[in-house]
Amino acid sequence: MRKLNATAAILTIVGGLNWGLVGLFKFDLVAAVCGIQFGEVNLASRIVYTLVGLSALYLATQLRTLIRTSEPTPTTSVTA
Repeated sequence: MRKLNATAAILTIVGGLNWGLVGLFKFDLVAAVCGIQFGEVNLASRIVYTLVGLSALYLATQLRTLIRTSEPTPTTSVTA
């Protein structure tokens, strides 16, 4: 499960960075890596975009667990 969470997180981060580059600079990193022009798609880019989307969907279903595990656990202080 840790590997799936890590993979989903990495792919979602890549997707977010790609959207940031598109928004700021009109540069599509996925298209560039796949050897196509901005706005074009091919099989490789569609696979990457699909994996990023599925990763985001998976993380959305895990959001409650991710929030719960990221909160600090209350500690009890023992006074002597």
